[in-house]
Amino acid sequence: MTLEIDVVTLFPAMVEGPLAESIPGRIQEQGLVAIRVHDLRRWGLGRHRSVDDTPYGGGAGMVLRPEPVAGALAELRRPDSTVILLDPAGEVFRHERARDLATRSHLVLLCPRYEGVDDRIRSLVDLELSIGDYVLTGGELPALVVIDAVIRLLPGAIDDASTLEESFADGLLEYPQYTRPAEFDGQGVPEVLVSGDHGAIRAWRRAAALERTRQRRPDLLRDRDHPG
Repeated sequence: MTLEIDVVTLFPAMVEGPLAESIPGRIQEQGLVAIRVHDLRRWGLGRHRSVDDTPYGGGAGMVLRPEPVAGALAELRRPDSTVILLDPAGEVFRHERARDLATRSHLVLLCPRYEGVDDRIRSLVDLELSIGDYVLTGGELPALVVIDAVIRLLPGAIDDASTLEESFADGLLEYPQYTRPAEFDGQGVPEVLVSGDHGAIRAWRRAAALERTRQRRPDLLRDRDHPG
């Protein structure tokens, strides 16, 4: 089954370019995902295709109006769609959510701009996602993050072993990786990795992943111990 993704944005080129390169481009060529990017101004109001206005109550900047978004969703939404608003107030995007979205059949991603969205837009979406506790100029970069994280999890997209052992797949950071040369700047490679003992290598990697997580992201270990 091909995952379909529609992206609604005021700046289509910000989305189209990166998705045409490297692994995302290859995944599309394989037919595992079909990504369509739409200019929100197509559903804008009046002769100038307006999509925003000044906020009630005053304040700086412009706010995205609900009518263009409603028009876009009226055309793009299907019974099997999951409509996602990229917004700093949304659920923090994590690996588990990426795995969940990779099982869906149709995603619609809304990329806000300016000072945000008319709050009534939130009633039109199924999910709000944030990629972190900071503010960007728009939703295009978060949309790219979500798309990249999701499509690489599609069956056949990349080597299965890569997604099984990487960071967050088991709730831990990934173990340290090494390649040639065997020594660099006075630093060598752990001997176990060149021992040929696959059981010992697996044990070392597990212990190293736990230790790296303990040092750098102890919150992940707390989440594992207290999932509720």
